[in-house]
Amino acid sequence: MTDYPLLFSPLDLGGLHLDNRITMAPLYLGYARADGLVNRRVREHYLAMGSSGAGMIMVESASIHPRGAGSPSTLRADADRYIGGLSDLAQAIQQGGAKAGLQINHAGRFAQGDEVPLAPSAVRTGKVVPLAMGRDYLPKVVECFAAAAMRAQEAGFDLVELHGGTGYLLAQFLSPHTNRREDQYGGSLENRLRFPLEVIAAVRDAVGPEFPIGYRYLADEWLPGGWRLAEAVQAAPRLAQAGLAYLSVMGGTYESFFLPERLEQAKQPGYMLSLAEAVKKAVDIPVIAAGRIQDPALAEQALKDGQCDLIGLARVLLADPLWPGKARQGRVDDIVPCEPACNLCFQLVGKGKPVICSQWPADKREHFATRD
Repeated sequence: MTDYPLLFSPLDLGGLHLDNRITMAPLYLGYARADGLVNRRVREHYLAMGSSGAGMIMVESASIHPRGAGSPSTLRADADRYIGGLSDLAQAIQQGGAKAGLQINHAGRFAQGDEVPLAPSAVRTGKVVPLAMGRDYLPKVVECFAAAAMRAQEAGFDLVELHGGTGYLLAQFLSPHTNRREDQYGGSLENRLRFPLEVIAAVRDAVGPEFPIGYRYLADEWLPGGWRLAEAVQAAPRLAQAGLAYLSVMGGTYESFFLPERLEQAKQPGYMLSLAEAVKKAVDIPVIAAGRIQDPALAEQALKDGQCDLIGLARVLLADPLWPGKARQGRVDDIVPCEPACNLCFQLVGKGKPVICSQWPADKREHFATRD
């Protein structure tokens, strides 16, 4: 018996059986080699996550194109030479009993590298003005998403997730803040939906009807003139009906995460639950909620109230990979908390350094802070 029967109940996700409703939401770590290959530390991390007791582990943001990586230490899935390392990751996760997913991504205007980033429109990001993608170039990016999804499938992952969150390329096409195109991909909501829908269709054709496709969904940019929840609710059914297994809902982008009011908001338990609840009311596929759902009782209540179907743990699971087991056993007081006022992981991401957690023992922090 468990105090949280819904949290530890099974769920069918697009034909994929999950033992419970706990998922590891994708979290960028900066552990990969500079060439995007899987190394020892990446594998060690995901081996631990796969053994955590969570039903599904989603591997962070693997780039679909050399010009679409969000950082120099981003995992890559843009060439066949990455399949072997990705296969090691899938097996490491599955070895622990969890289902393994790979999130694939193009960072768009947030991409880093020697070349100017490509984006829907030339909207400045800090000191950089990206180049607007030409209409002839868009089908090539769609093909890259499809090819990366096939590599994930070949590597042995159980599913793939399209990264439409955090203000990356798919979200950039949806947002009126970053999409100022005057062609068929810009302007109306219908037009701004066109590119994400083309990506979903191409990925579905590439992996076949039985392979689950999820979508990390930005429900609100939390920016004036940006993508807001009202439009996200309108768009969600179109995305869902295109062949998705679930929507993993989140809020905010790199332009809003560090605003003082958002930093305060992010300290609150379940601060993104309302976004997931609004999207869930609009679709008939499962919805994953995230946002500091640290207390198992809060997770159980969110499921009971119908705010979501699954619980996404990112920094919470980073702080304590034993969270699912402790929750199942009723050892809530033994859970190592993600400290709301810490933000060390985010600070390190901003500095281009590998992610560590202030709650880890000193030897673990030292081990993961050193690049291979």
